[in-house]
Amino acid sequence: MNINLTLISQAIAFAVFIGFTAKFVWPQMLTAITERQKKIEEGLAAAERSKHDLELAQHRSTDTLREAREKSTEMIGGAERQAAHIIEDARAEAVRIVNQARIAAEGEAEVAAQRARESLRDQVAQLAVAGAEKILRREVNPQVHAELLASLKSEL
Repeated sequence: MNINLTLISQAIAFAVFIGFTAKFVWPQMLTAITERQKKIEEGLAAAERSKHDLELAQHRSTDTLREAREKSTEMIGGAERQAAHIIEDARAEAVRIVNQARIAAEGEAEVAAQRARESLRDQVAQLAVAGAEKILRREVNPQVHAELLASLKSEL
């Protein structure tokens, strides 16, 4: 066997194998590799978009939560102001009612005192007439002496 013939036949077989591989196998492998690279790139891009969307959603949720807290704080403050206003109005109304009741009570007391004075004047006049009767030992007629009794009442 000749080593040159073996070497040349192996070289020819290798060249045919490279030509066959370059013509039929290599383009399909490049197509598959290119498609796989595109899918990987699309997956990475989708992951980046998802990551970006997640960050945006987190920012939006943080902003929404902050706004909700601010609104609730405003609402609580408004409710507290309204409660304070209602309490102040109720206090003012209570003071007004107490003042009215005090004025009415003072008026009633004044009327009662006036009635008591009038009643006391009448009783004093009657006692004076009774005393005068005893002194004079005769009856004094209230209709006859009405003018005298009226002046006596006014002096008391």
